[in-house]
Amino acid sequence: MAGNTIVVFDFDKTIIECDSDNWVVDELGATDLFNQLLPTMPWNSLMDRMMKELHDQGKTIDEIVEVLNRIPIHPRVVPAIKAAHALGCELRIVSDANMFFIETMLKHLGLREYFSEINTNPSFVDEQGRLRIQPFHDFKNSSHGCTTGTCPPNMCKGLIIERIQASEGNKRIIYLGDGAGDYCPSLKLKESDFMMPRKNFPVWDLISNNPLLIKAKIHEWSDGEEFEKVLLSLIDTISTDEKSAFTSTYLKMPSNIDVSAIPKVLPVQQ
Repeated sequence: MAGNTIVVFDFDKTIIECDSDNWVVDELGATDLFNQLLPTMPWNSLMDRMMKELHDQGKTIDEIVEVLNRIPIHPRVVPAIKAAHALGCELRIVSDANMFFIETMLKHLGLREYFSEINTNPSFVDEQGRLRIQPFHDFKNSSHGCTTGTCPPNMCKGLIIERIQASEGNKRIIYLGDGAGDYCPSLKLKESDFMMPRKNFPVWDLISNNPLLIKAKIHEWSDGEEFEKVLLSLIDTISTDEKSAFTSTYLKMPSNIDVSAIPKVLPVQQ
């Protein structure tokens, strides 16, 4: 069992095979307007605006849910997540999507109860039936202060990883991600941790520019089959390390014991 392990997943293009924001916009026929507005505002603000536009066009929450439930996912991802949980890992999500999208899809996939924490942009359905999407970090009032240069204004995933590290002590982390926003948290991982970047995606390219900046061990993956194979292999590695540490801690004789003082076994007289 890997009880001292936290597996942190990005969501878009990591657990699912596409960007959930783009998927919803495209499937509901609002791609042209999205592309027109994209240069004028931050992505998070744009998604809130797009939900208004879709609501004004008569699109309902039920239609958004139906679209989300059709989102593509590799068939080995769900079994991999369930296996990681069964092996004792704590599972968390750190994503720049939004809570409504993520929870809708996780419930549809039967995965919601497997995750102890979801760090993402808050969202809610207002009294008019419109989905509202808010920033994880209120960047209009202050900056999150990250200087890496790859984090969007509404979320620094590196700060989230630092908070997890501060609260969870010496637990080991396996981090899976694909995007540029997953680069900052990879810089925060320790030597005992593992980074799983998706190969030939932005985070892979950033890491490849100077892999020595990453203290964690790097194990790339490219599709759902490798997602499952690499993740479960790393969990097995951690479990083996934990067993070895347990054995050496509890079975090794302390060096300060006087061996001569230990009673000798007397022979049994026949």
